[in-house]
Amino acid sequence: MLKLYNSLSKKVEDFKPIDKNNIRMYTCGITVYDKAHLGHAKTYISTDILYRLLIELYGKNHVTYVRNITDVDDKINKRAVERGITIQQLTEENIELMNKDFEYLHLLKPNVEPKATEHIDEMIKIIQKLIDNRNAYVADGHVLFDTTTFKDYGKLSGRSTDELIAGARVEIAPYKKNPMDFVLWKPSLEIDDNSSKFESPWSIGRPGWHIECSAMSHKYLGENFDIHCGGNDLKFPHHENEIAQSECAFKDSTFANYWVHIGFLLVNGEKMSKSLNNFTTIEDIKNKDINGVTIRYAFLKNHYRTPFDFSMKLIEESEKNLTDLHEAVQNVESAKELDKNVLEFLCDDLNTSKVLAELQKLKVENPSALKKVMEFLDIYDENFLNNKKDLSKLSITETEILDLINKRSEAKNTKNYIESDRIRNLLDKKGISIKDTKEGTEWSVKK
Repeated sequence: MLKLYNSLSKKVEDFKPIDKNNIRMYTCGITVYDKAHLGHAKTYISTDILYRLLIELYGKNHVTYVRNITDVDDKINKRAVERGITIQQLTEENIELMNKDFEYLHLLKPNVEPKATEHIDEMIKIIQKLIDNRNAYVADGHVLFDTTTFKDYGKLSGRSTDELIAGARVEIAPYKKNPMDFVLWKPSLEIDDNSSKFESPWSIGRPGWHIECSAMSHKYLGENFDIHCGGNDLKFPHHENEIAQSECAFKDSTFANYWVHIGFLLVNGEKMSKSLNNFTTIEDIKNKDINGVTIRYAFLKNHYRTPFDFSMKLIEESEKNLTDLHEAVQNVESAKELDKNVLEFLCDDLNTSKVLAELQKLKVENPSALKKVMEFLDIYDENFLNNKKDLSKLSITETEILDLINKRSEAKNTKNYIESDRIRNLLDKKGISIKDTKEGTEWSVKK
């Protein structure tokens, strides 16, 4: 049985679907004001593994996965002005880049990938419901959710309203009744371009961020669905506000039954930040000629809920691990079923670190089962080993490499270690890494 840590209950629970013939999962997608970064990679690789596992357990036709695209937001408006382009130009450009990045990471496409701008009517209907239910009020062209009307506000983050106010950046505005009240609808500014201006009963404007996900999840998954995923940084206020407005709009709704949050990303021990000059986009990694399956493998090394420390050393280690695994499954036919131990580890709250340890056993004991798991996790690439020997960008041929390796072997056999080290250093300068194994010396192109 699948077990998941539920952020709502703060414990690992048995997964009990609402309808085993229609498993429903929602993940907050990116706000397309900029390129996708490594934090996004961590979140979406983790949710991709969960999606694959649900398909394995319940069947592809019994799982509905929705991952939205936020294409209307204050950050988008600001960035479009900074770049001197229209909002539509900015969002289309970044959606195209996002799709290429997600393909590079081998992410399965969700069943539905709705854009916020295409669901304004649905948002307006929910906002009107909240006004009618006296959970929201209109003020100066804004519509705000009244947090005092939802007695369970704070249940996801596990903090009282006073604690939330103390720990949050609360926007002070004269039209607010309470400090924690949040925007459902806001009037447009004069500098906004027309593509972010929408008609509503309250003003020409645009929706608040939180209502977007409530509207899109409701349309495609219903008032109640199984799993809601997202980065740990979205727990408050975004997910907290989603719960409040959704449960108040639909009186018998429990919204999402299981909340799955992905841990933070660190870079060399520090929080990823442009100010620290360690902000890394997925495109940056791709441009280093690092295979997408290597990134997937690296992120599977630790548990999805724990903070993850990214470094190039980790990438190098992951590439070596994957090289060994690919070599073990060369000319091997994949098993028909997923290894039972691997399935058990995945069902234990996605324990991917145990899965990767199991791969080392399968490498020796059952290469056929190993290949099946690699394919399931999508860390198998039939061209992985070939790509490691692409010499098109280097000033050395394979014949020259093999000749130098043979000369180094001769030098080692005669205990001429000075000459042996000289040849290794020469190959290193030429961009070639070598590794001595029981079967002989292996070489690859350095990343």
